[in-house]
Amino acid sequence: MSNSSTGEDRSHDVPLIDIHNVAIYRGDTHVFDGLSLRIGQHEPAIILGPNGSGKTTLLKVITRELYPVHANDAFVRILGRETWNVWELRSHIGVVSHDLQTRYRPDASGLDVVVSGYLSSIGVHGTLAKRITAAQADRARAIMAELGVESMANTELRRMSTGQQRRCLLARALVHDPDTLILDEPTAGLDITASFEYLSRIRSLAAAGRNIVLVTHLLNEIPPDIDRVILLRAGKIVADGPKSAVLTEENLRLAYDTDVRIAKVDGYYFAYPPDGGHEITE
Repeated sequence: MSNSSTGEDRSHDVPLIDIHNVAIYRGDTHVFDGLSLRIGQHEPAIILGPNGSGKTTLLKVITRELYPVHANDAFVRILGRETWNVWELRSHIGVVSHDLQTRYRPDASGLDVVVSGYLSSIGVHGTLAKRITAAQADRARAIMAELGVESMANTELRRMSTGQQRRCLLARALVHDPDTLILDEPTAGLDITASFEYLSRIRSLAAAGRNIVLVTHLLNEIPPDIDRVILLRAGKIVADGPKSAVLTEENLRLAYDTDVRIAKVDGYYFAYPPDGGHEITE
């Protein structure tokens, strides 16, 4: 997008995500009402909240899998646009989620998973495989090597660890070299070793200039490098701002409906229960 009077490029000023006063349903469930949220193109952010807070619904709105109820004073704009071709959008935003991982057939190979990113498909079965060029396959293998799963190219998903599967999904998102990665519950199903390794790779991608939006219910998944936290509860934004202001015991009590204590170690935040962590009753 350009300024007509000066010809100056203003595309960097357009928000990555611009949501204004929207109502959103998921099936028959009214998840959000009057939601407004803006995230800049180069603004790393955390979307934090308990199960049922609306995180997954918000993610599906951002990736254009769900649309808000039509209203004259409401909109959802991604990079300034309300409508996108899904293949074009993937060149700007890459998504890695546990939900996406479970949609692949267990006999899909690692390379099949990665190259399916070029087609925004789940796998490359049948005639889809013929649409993948040699150059695309070579790039896919190169990205797998960068993520340490090059040996999984011909291995079926069911024969991989959950961590290896997750890295193949990350490679799938990276084939388009997107400016932003959206990571949904990144360590779900991973053991401690795999979790630490995966979170380290995310930090490396951020350090290399990739914008990260991370969706989670766990404080310890929040990288020290990301400061903005958007805290959700039951379809409402409880707090939005720097970690030091949002990650307070009072805000987390409101969001999670339980008393909580917070510890901070080397830039990471941890939640732990006070006196056994008894649930609050009204």
